[in-house]
Amino acid sequence: MRYISPAKINLFLRVIERRPDNYHELASLFQTIDLCDTIDITLSNSDLLTCTDPTLPTDSSNLVMKAVNLFRQKTGLKFGVKAHLEKHIPHQAGLGGGSSNAATTLWALNQLCGYPATTEELAAWSAEIGSDISFFFAQGTAYCTGRGEHVENLPSLPQTTLWIVKPSQGLSTPLVYQNLHPKELPQRQPKQMLQQFFNGTPYYFNDLEQAAFSVMPALATLKQKLTNVGFSSVVMTGSGSGFFCIGSKIPPVDATFFCRQVKFLNRETYNWYTQ
Repeated sequence: MRYISPAKINLFLRVIERRPDNYHELASLFQTIDLCDTIDITLSNSDLLTCTDPTLPTDSSNLVMKAVNLFRQKTGLKFGVKAHLEKHIPHQAGLGGGSSNAATTLWALNQLCGYPATTEELAAWSAEIGSDISFFFAQGTAYCTGRGEHVENLPSLPQTTLWIVKPSQGLSTPLVYQNLHPKELPQRQPKQMLQQFFNGTPYYFNDLEQAAFSVMPALATLKQKLTNVGFSSVVMTGSGSGFFCIGSKIPPVDATFFCRQVKFLNRETYNWYTQ
């Protein structure tokens, strides 16, 4: 069976503090978009993962296979998987492609195996292999806290015109966090910021931007270039290096950049995402 695996953006991302476990306490409004990978997956006698992106591993370190192994461990079921991953979401972009692939795999296996788990169980299990994976079991718009694994499903937001722009270089998430100083960040109140999105006055921001810019100064230049074109908001998503740009302008970038116009994507309660 074929499943789509959507990217996400962080409409706002607030870093509250560094935790004793060395993770960071976050509060973020997540939104899925219609930039999607696809996964063809069937049950088999043995495991085989193939991928259109030759730079990605296809062994047990890939999040698709981590999800397969997690599902087998939690359910006690014995089966092999044949899966083909067609990549369209750039990696090291802050778009959650790997996390989405893992969530999509768990959903697919649950369907193929006759629904031995609830959606809530899949979301809880997924936090063991990645912080952002749980979000994709919401319906596309959610307020996420903790490391990102605590998810509050929210009503769909109104559609808006936006572009995803990413330079060819990616960013290492651990390196960005190493350059972050939470106590120096603006003390915005996440719940107040969240409310603004539902009363028609959204405010887009990302507390990781300055840390990312210190790692890759060219990102600050790119943000200014995109802002100068006339986009109403230009904000990095996740730990970068991708930006989302609100507005109908055309990004002034060349073919070395990933550049795609997208829209918000939400799913129905009992179905996976569809385009």
